[in-house]
Order: sequence, then C-alpha cells, then structure tokens
Amino acid sequence: MEVVKALLRFFSYLFHGLLCLMLLAMSALAMAGGATTLNLGMIAWTGATTTYILFLCALFGLLTVILAIRGSLRPLFFLWSLVVVIVLIKGYFLSSYHFEPGGFNTALYLIAGSLIALLGSWLRMTAKLPVRRS
Repeated sequence: MEVVKALLRFFSYLFHGLLCLMLLAMSALAMAGGATTLNLGMIAWTGATTTYILFLCALFGLLTVILAIRGSLRPLFFLWSLVVVIVLIKGYFLSSYHFEPGGFNTALYLIAGSLIALLGSWLRMTAKLPVRRS
C-alpha cells in the first residue's frame, strides 16, 4: 500500500509541476511577445488580466509543489490541488465553454489527472513526518 501512496504523491508532484511550468511558459511568452491577451475560454478572466493571473498562479503553484516536496506547508499544496480541480470542472463543464473536436477528451484527461493528483496531495498532507533524532 505504501508503494501506491508514494506513486500517487509522485504523480501529484509531476502533474502540478508540469501544469505550472506550462502555464508559466504560456504567460511569460505572451508577456514577452507583447500579446495583450490570452484566449482561454475555460478560464473566467479575460483580457490582459488572464496573462498576469496565470503567471502569478503558476509561480504560486510551483512554490507549493516545491514546499510540499520539502515537507513544509503541505496543506497549501492540497488547497492548490483542490483549486485546480474546481477551476477545471467549473471552466469546462459549468461555464459557456464550447469544445472543439477532440477537446472533450482532453478536458476529461485533464480533470481525471487533476483528481488523481488531488488524491496524491491529500496523501502528502496526511502523511506522518519522519522522526528526526539528534
């Protein structure tokens, strides 16, 4: 059972790390290229605000992943994972977003991955810290 928990925690780090790096790259390229807006229909923000919010959220997400790997502020990583799940479900299914051909499967894969990562972050949050002896 411990192996499964470790794999779920690793998947959670990998999923959120890659998600944050992708969001960081997209927003940084948009800012560097002078783009005034990113057109992401599944996100509630519009205009130039989207670029800056994605950039700041990606930095925050990377920080939570790094802190969770180091073992500090683990509840923050769980909250980040929960927010990602909520934003994906709300953005894809509870908004006026319309899927392009093949986009529905991509959304399902992203949401499934985020739910598995949420489980991994829960396991990381509830894991007992090792006892250090001096």
